Amino acid sequence: MSKRVVMVLLVFLLLVFQAQLWFGHGSLGHVTQMTKQLNGLNTTTARLQTENKQLKAEVEDLKTGMDMVEEKARFELGMLKPNEILVQYTK
Repeated sequence: MSKRVVMVLLVFLLLVFQAQLWFGHGSLGHVTQMTKQLNGLNTTTARLQTENKQLKAEVEDLKTGMDMVEEKARFELGMLKPNEILVQYTK
């Protein structure tokens, strides 16, 4: 092969690799997009883990004592103990 053909081939390969770097799968834009998506998923995962911990604590409270049951009955269902008076104050 002549030097010119080798040079053209090398330039062509360089252009192909550059095109892959800028526009193909694994390109800089694609990596940036995937990084943003990963950060969003990590945030969602952290929030869900916190929710799961709270739910596990609530389940444990419900299993071990009646305090949680009474609290839920009072605040969510508006239940009162006998001879108890409810006073609501709104601003």
